[in-house]
Parts: sequence; structure tokens; C-alpha cells
Amino acid sequence: MAGAMLVDSHCHLDYLAESGDLDGVVARARNAGVGTLLTISTKLSTWEGVHAIARRYPEVWCSVGVHPHEAEQEGQETPERLIALAQAPEVVGIGETGLDFYYEHSPRKAQEASFRAHIAASRETGLPLIVHARDADDETVRVLREEYAAGAFPGVIHCFTAGPGLAEAALEIGFAISLAGIVTFKSAESLRETVKRVPLERLLVETDAPYLAPVPFRGKTNEPAFVPHTAAKLAELKEVSPETLAAATTANFFRLFGKAEAPAGAALGA
Repeated sequence: MAGAMLVDSHCHLDYLAESGDLDGVVARARNAGVGTLLTISTKLSTWEGVHAIARRYPEVWCSVGVHPHEAEQEGQETPERLIALAQAPEVVGIGETGLDFYYEHSPRKAQEASFRAHIAASRETGLPLIVHARDADDETVRVLREEYAAGAFPGVIHCFTAGPGLAEAALEIGFAISLAGIVTFKSAESLRETVKRVPLERLLVETDAPYLAPVPFRGKTNEPAFVPHTAAKLAELKEVSPETLAAATTANFFRLFGKAEAPAGAALGA
């Protein structure tokens, strides 16, 4: 994709670092045309490691937040700690947070309380909310609508796998929709039909690495260098060229994550 930079808007480089080849992971991403990466916080107890990675590589930014799986042990009841940590220059988003009723590793009440604290932090800082939603579409829509009525905040539904109801509600409040490798899976036809109805100017692309490697790497450890495969499927679904898709999703990322700085010389679309 000459001249068309991609962004991995959601990956977990701290998990990939466990292989001992983080330099290689970042270099392979760069060589694949992935010029910016957002590495995501899942626990405040490990946030310093996430932050250190963002400080180490100029093309990497990070978030601060607590995954719904961790809400019982590390969930935030108030936004103050999130707001304080978000002052670091490398922090460009709040999350990931949200609701996961598939695994229910944490009680639903704890998940929702932490979700609302993250929303308050997003509203206060102006940084976009990074939302995880699994088997909790209706509840996620309810919380987002209730909180948005109390005050606007930007955000994205990451690794979108839900139905059209959550997509429509997210788009209604101005959120972006981010797609991971699942959109390339043979079994994901209903997801692809929903994606076709999402405006190009609201789409982001991600890996969620080390999880959910796209076809043709399904079943292998995912990494940011695989973003172009998911982007190619999205370009096909949106009936645009890979270059157009890359330019649009990259521009969308920097518009949403306004604190992140694009690499010098990067050509951003409208």
C-alpha cells in the first residue's frame, strides 16, 4: 500500500512483549505500512508497563483503563485515578471498558459501575472512550444513551461483533466502529452485512493482537503487521480501493484520537 498508511487502533503490545520480540513486532508493523499503533490498558496494576511501551516507540500511543473482566478486582467507582493517569502525554484514550456478559469474569454490577466511571473520565478529559461489548448489546446501548444524555463524550466500539442495534446506537451518538480480524472469518456474514451500513468516515481498523488473527493467519498469534488483511476485507465490503480505505481509516483515527500525533510526512485523508 504505497503511500497509504494504516493504523492499528487497538492492540495489546504488553502481551506481545512476553515473546521477547517486541522490537520485531513493531518493525514488522512498520514494514507492512502500519505507521501508528494504539496499545490498550486492561488493568491499572499493569498500566505502567503499557505506558513504558508507548514511551519507548514514537509510533505507539496508549490508553488507560480497566477491562470489564477485571472490574471486580480493579474496577473504578470514580473517575479520578483514570483522569490523573490520562495526563501523561502518551495517553490518548480511556479504556478499554464496557460490558462482557459472555464470560462474566466480574459481576455485572461491578462492570457497569466501572464503565460509568470510565465514561465520566472520558467526558472530563475529552479523550475517546474505548468500549468492549460482548453479549451485552442492550445493556451497552442503555448505559451509553443514559450517560450521553448527561453530557457528550467521544468514543469507539472496538472489535465490533454486535448486531445492527448497537451499531446504530453508537453511530447515533457520534461513535466510531472498529473492526478486527473477525470480519474476515467465513462465519461472520451477518457482521459483514452490518459493516456495509457503517459510513466509511466512522470506520477504524484494528488487530486486538495477540488475539483474533485475520484470514489467512487465523489460529496464529496476531500482531499489528496483519492489519492490512483486515483492511483489505473492509475495502472490499465498502467497495473502495485499499488505498482509499487506508487513507479514510487513518484520518478517522487521528480525528477521534486527537491527542495522538501523526508521523511526520504522513498524508491524511479528509
